[in-house]
Amino acid sequence: MLERLAKRRPTFVRASVLSLFLPLAAAQAGAPEALPGRAPDKVLTGTISRESNQTYLRKAFHLPAGTDRLVVAFDYDHREDKTVIDLGIEDTNGFRGASGGNKTSFTIAQSDATPSYLPGRLDPGEWALNLAVPNIRKGVTARWKAKLWFLKGAEAQWLPTPTRGRGKGWYRGDLHMHTAHSDGSCQSLGGNNVPCPLFRTLEVAQSRGLDFVAVSEHNTSSQAQMMREAQGYFDTILLIPAREITTFFGHFNVFGITSPLDFRVTRNRPDAFRDIARRVHDLGGLVSINHPALPSGEACMGCGWTMPDTDYAQVDAVEIVNGGAIAGADGNPEGFGDGEPFWLRHTNYGHPIAVVGGSDNHDPNKPAAVGGKPGFGGLAAPATVVEADDLSMPAILDGIRKGRSFIQIGGPASLRLDFRLAVSGGTARMGGRLQAQDAVALDGEVVAPDGTRVDILDGGHLLARQVIMESTTQHWKLPALGKGGHVIRLKLRSESGDLLAVSNSIVLDCTALCGAQ
Repeated sequence: MLERLAKRRPTFVRASVLSLFLPLAAAQAGAPEALPGRAPDKVLTGTISRESNQTYLRKAFHLPAGTDRLVVAFDYDHREDKTVIDLGIEDTNGFRGASGGNKTSFTIAQSDATPSYLPGRLDPGEWALNLAVPNIRKGVTARWKAKLWFLKGAEAQWLPTPTRGRGKGWYRGDLHMHTAHSDGSCQSLGGNNVPCPLFRTLEVAQSRGLDFVAVSEHNTSSQAQMMREAQGYFDTILLIPAREITTFFGHFNVFGITSPLDFRVTRNRPDAFRDIARRVHDLGGLVSINHPALPSGEACMGCGWTMPDTDYAQVDAVEIVNGGAIAGADGNPEGFGDGEPFWLRHTNYGHPIAVVGGSDNHDPNKPAAVGGKPGFGGLAAPATVVEADDLSMPAILDGIRKGRSFIQIGGPASLRLDFRLAVSGGTARMGGRLQAQDAVALDGEVVAPDGTRVDILDGGHLLARQVIMESTTQHWKLPALGKGGHVIRLKLRSESGDLLAVSNSIVLDCTALCGAQ
């Protein structure tokens, strides 16, 4: 039918068929871009009538200097009369993209843009909305409105939120992985080893029940564009933009930002790490040192942490369990590459540093478990489980920042580990700190198989070992502890002694002898 119409009246088909199918096209486009939760910086308005039918209109506006992300929301009335206005935009250099009638909003940043639009520099100056009018009936006057946001800094980093609204809970994810945008590879359909596309990693992450993933490519944010396109389809998984800043003196992940970073740390730029970390924090992101205990050399250049003059006040977390490092050695998470001693040496009682884990996956086809044991380096081996107010990037990052997380190395996906300390003057949850001068009680909230062993540690020293036979809150008292600072934390082990999980800590400041009295 459409072919016959096209032969007889091609102009009618181009305008009216688009109009007839506009509601379907809009539905297929999925949810609109997330919009900033504040008033727009500029509002453009206008009207069209029959005189504008099958014409192009241009509405100019000024893009301010320093804009990191442009967001546009567009709407008009008289859709019920088959009025159609198609949307596009041009920048100071020319055409930047068009989405026709299939998107009601879009965003453009240097790292990413809504599909239909081109990411890249946002040069200040005159930009313009390009409006096409395929159809408007005689006697109809339609009003249109465009809301514009010129985002800068932290609010410009990332907008997709299809997973928001799930509420408070424990969310399981993987904080370290690589795809074709750096050195990730997998087997192609033809059996060749090729740079692995992002969607394969996301398919596997979904199949393994992950709630969120951070795609952390080496020194690049080119993956952000593919992540933006993929997030609408993979709307059950939160995609967090990340980067593994890879230097001669160590690697560190930055989470939650897409803005450019100068990753070049040299001996002539001794403050580079501090400057990068401050920039990340100003933008609302997190900084986490990766696999710090690995050796550095020709086998793994810059893999260990030898960063000169590290300002640990700028460090939010340390990756103490790295799946790739463990897989490359003996498969023992408490052996080669274990970052726990490094973390214990550098955590500061005035600035608790969280512990996290990540698979460091480079091939999504790598199994997460082999013969009932973790397949280290496979997606989710290990995972980081975060208590967050919602499944959104700000909430997940806030949970990590506060130490409300644990590293899951083995056991079922339903595994849970939390605890709190209580003294006569108050309580603190995992990730917090507490002052004590008398008895200290520990309430461990554990969901794990019967027979799981709970190790209670002060730093690297084992204080006590308990066995649980029922997943519930367990009440224990800490033994006597000397005056000073103590890093209290838990580890879960299977009946056979295999490590299942590692908690974050509570910093306990004993103003006198505390614990058992």
